[in-house]
Amino acid sequence: MDSPPDRAGQADEAPPAGGGAAPAAAPLLIACALGIERMALRSGLAGRTRESGPVTVIRTGMGPKNAERATARALGTDRNRDAAVIASGFCAGLVPGMNPGDLIVADETRDSHDLTRCTGTGLLVEALSLALPGRTVHTGPLAGSDHVVRGPERAGLRATGAVAVDMESAATLRTALSAGPRPVAAVRVVVDAPEHELVRIGTVSGGISAFRVLRAVIPAFLEWHRSLLLPRR
Repeated sequence: MDSPPDRAGQADEAPPAGGGAAPAAAPLLIACALGIERMALRSGLAGRTRESGPVTVIRTGMGPKNAERATARALGTDRNRDAAVIASGFCAGLVPGMNPGDLIVADETRDSHDLTRCTGTGLLVEALSLALPGRTVHTGPLAGSDHVVRGPERAGLRATGAVAVDMESAATLRTALSAGPRPVAAVRVVVDAPEHELVRIGTVSGGISAFRVLRAVIPAFLEWHRSLLLPRR
């Protein structure tokens, strides 16, 4: 039974390798919206050493308001006050020719409130290409929405230059930077695209493929984090 740790906003904390006192390295906070996303990320993290410091995975719940609240709460703790932040999970691809399981690495996130520049996009692209050889990695702006985007609205977002859309990444990164300077990134896995639109995650091969890819991104996240460690305050 998957019990209280699956509540939205509650953290799953991976202790540093070897136990004992917390390391000097800054922590990493990974934020996702859904329980299935958290399951994939946690399964990818299980059993790995964390030379880059402690890693916390939070499930925020869906939508920008939930993402803002959960991110602010997590960064308000002593453990995660200086954490680098990655917004992750599934997304809708906007570019014709995208397929379920393709990866999106945002160079910026956008919503009606603000534009947030991401940190170390090139490092993430390189690390993901090594971790998932053969998978297509797209880079570009990641749009934020407060609702599920379908049909003509997707074409409108594509016309702005965005390559994908989700409901939480922009809010997560904006909230993270409002709590203090830190590396921030957004990495999403395409679960549907213009030619492969889904209704329910996990009921078709596209959803299963996206889950498997999300489970495999953790080594790239840890490599990015090791390369961009924050100095201790």
